[in-house]
Amino acid sequence: MRCAHWRRVPLDLVREAREKSAVDHVDGAVQCQLSAHEGGDHFSLLSDTGPYGTALWLCWSGTSEAGLVVLPDCSVAAPSPDGEGCCLFVGHAKRHTWEGAREEVSCTS
Repeated sequence: MRCAHWRRVPLDLVREAREKSAVDHVDGAVQCQLSAHEGGDHFSLLSDTGPYGTALWLCWSGTSEAGLVVLPDCSVAAPSPDGEGCCLFVGHAKRHTWEGAREEVSCTS
């Protein structure tokens, strides 16, 4: 099950994300893309157009200020014949995105 925490992306971080990743659109509100958890940091993908093998993420913890972080992509693939890759970052907690219900698999939702 996916984490239910959402966060508005501050306008200054929207501008910074556009500059760092050269994308035209950054969502104004994002949902944590990790498996359900209560404590610790929350992460949401903003753009995967950074340097090869990295992505730009919004990171926040509880009610603290959010920040941008560039993290390397998780390289673990599903053991199935299609070898679907994980859409999270190296060292993420709990399950990979391909572990669980199909509606939880999308990297962009």
